[in-house]
Amino acid sequence: MLSSIRLALSLTGTTALALASLPLAISPAAAQDPEAPSTEAADLGVMGVNLKDAVKLNYGFQGALQGAGTPNQAGLGAFIPLKVSKNSVAFMDVLVNANFNDYGNYSSIINTTVAGTTFSTSTRLGYRWLNGNRSWMFGVNAGYDSRPMATGPADTGVTVTNSQTVFFQQVAASLEAVSNSWNFNAYALVPVGTTNSQLNSVYQGGTLDTFGLDVGYSITPDLRASVGYYYQDGDLNTADGSGVRGRLAYNLTNGLTVGGNLSYDQAFETRVSADLKYRFGTNGYGAPSIRKQQPVVMPVIQALSTTPANRDVRVHDACTTNGYHTNCSEP
Repeated sequence: MLSSIRLALSLTGTTALALASLPLAISPAAAQDPEAPSTEAADLGVMGVNLKDAVKLNYGFQGALQGAGTPNQAGLGAFIPLKVSKNSVAFMDVLVNANFNDYGNYSSIINTTVAGTTFSTSTRLGYRWLNGNRSWMFGVNAGYDSRPMATGPADTGVTVTNSQTVFFQQVAASLEAVSNSWNFNAYALVPVGTTNSQLNSVYQGGTLDTFGLDVGYSITPDLRASVGYYYQDGDLNTADGSGVRGRLAYNLTNGLTVGGNLSYDQAFETRVSADLKYRFGTNGYGAPSIRKQQPVVMPVIQALSTTPANRDVRVHDACTTNGYHTNCSEP
């Protein structure tokens, strides 16, 4: 656990220094071409946006298909501004999801299938602020996530008995930076409490420490792509290692976003998933008609009230006999 926390602090500190230098390192294309139309935030009226009008309570639903250690799920969420100032916002974001069976006979946690409905929670407290000319938004958030997990048969052909419902939890922290074109998110997910539990007569499950960095780019005002690196570590020592993931997200209409995700690591191998999110109360900011008129302004203003990412408690399992890892791949 101490090595995981040291790794999280090292990653977070390094990323914080990198994010702090972004406004100086990245300049608008218009600054390189004196004949190009100006894209300075002030020229597009962003300095005149009153954040108390732009940052409002928003709420709605979200759902996702199972991924690398994460379940099929659907639920409700809300972004709650606690204090909106001239150039910043303090907020709380809460999610409650119902977790469902794995589809088919395909385990989301490697061997044992998730079976039965449970309810998970996620809470974030955060602070976001704009730089001097409002061309970048920076933020930090932290919180707590819980995940009860019901289990069923194995997808390996191994017969299991005495399937259990177990409870896992984690603390999390994230740093973020968003401009009109780029977004960066560094995060750490650290399990607490009971991190390993016997799932059935054969397999034991454990939560994963996960540390990662995602880098995104807006291909169009509606289409955003990102790539990321993560390192995962667990007390069972069977899923430790690095992974990569990619994501495409498309804004169908104001407040409604669909996404596709692809990840790979040696433990989970290739995993494909999709997600859907809709939020009411966006107050018109980020609507397609507005974004076309102000392509630089809206993503930065929108970022002040978006739902933080990376909220799932990730779980993997391994075969154990009398506390020792064994090969249980054969029936």
